[in-house]
Amino acid sequence: MESSTSSAPSPSSPAMSAAAPASRASPLRWLAGFGPSGLLGLAVLLFWLLAAAFGPWLLSYSTVATGTSNVFSPISAAHWLGTDYLGRDMLARVIEGARYTVGVALLATVVASGVGTTLALLAAASGRWIDATLSRGLDTLTAIPSKMFALIMVAGFGSSVPMLVATAAIIYVPGAFRIARSLAVNINALDYVTVARTRGEGTLYIMLREILPNIVGPMLADLGLRFVYIVLLLASLSFLGLGIQPPAADWGSLVRENIGALAMGGASVIVPALAIASLTIAVNLVIDNLPGRAARERGTR
Repeated sequence: MESSTSSAPSPSSPAMSAAAPASRASPLRWLAGFGPSGLLGLAVLLFWLLAAAFGPWLLSYSTVATGTSNVFSPISAAHWLGTDYLGRDMLARVIEGARYTVGVALLATVVASGVGTTLALLAAASGRWIDATLSRGLDTLTAIPSKMFALIMVAGFGSSVPMLVATAAIIYVPGAFRIARSLAVNINALDYVTVARTRGEGTLYIMLREILPNIVGPMLADLGLRFVYIVLLLASLSFLGLGIQPPAADWGSLVRENIGALAMGGASVIVPALAIASLTIAVNLVIDNLPGRAARERGTR
């Protein structure tokens, strides 16, 4: 009679050796799940993230040095994107603007989604009194138009980077809260959450172990949408002169500063506008092609 251990695969068996390549290939399969348009959006998004993180330190031109003899100069070998209204290299200014546009918007998005999701988990896992208090309070904040609220905050407290982050986060916390709460309330009513309560698990355990893992996917998609909204909000504030202040710049302020180039056919006003458009379109392409999203949507129909 054969030994009971003879059927177990050895470390060098084909089944074991095939597992390693499969695990190494999983990131490639995950990327393939995006599809062509999703990969295009991912590439553009990655480019702007890298530009925001490392671009300002790799530039050969100063972002503040002026050259009055080259005002609104066209695209050339010396200035790949032309120059702005003070003769500054537009490529350097756009890359510098990416640091503020992408960085401030990303930080505000993470804060808004993090706070909104945390409050939603607390509302869903706690009693009705806490749920009603949080919901009514955030609904009151939603009643104030976002642009008006941003103008009041900036006019009253200035337009420093921390204030812009705080303002954008406060505006979009209620939206993140509503979506996360809707998801969390539905999950909170499921049987396995009831079983967890029956065996004596506390509110924190229910929030972190039973509800949160099941809303991460939808909230990541919502985080991308919040990011697009905040980029557009900050760009509009900067276009009005209430965002990032000179000599620093973001893409909205670059459009405002170089608006005079429209009459001269210069690229200095078009380039930052195209940067805003490319970033927002890229994020939407990534969200629309998230791996597994189409299958989840088919499953809900």
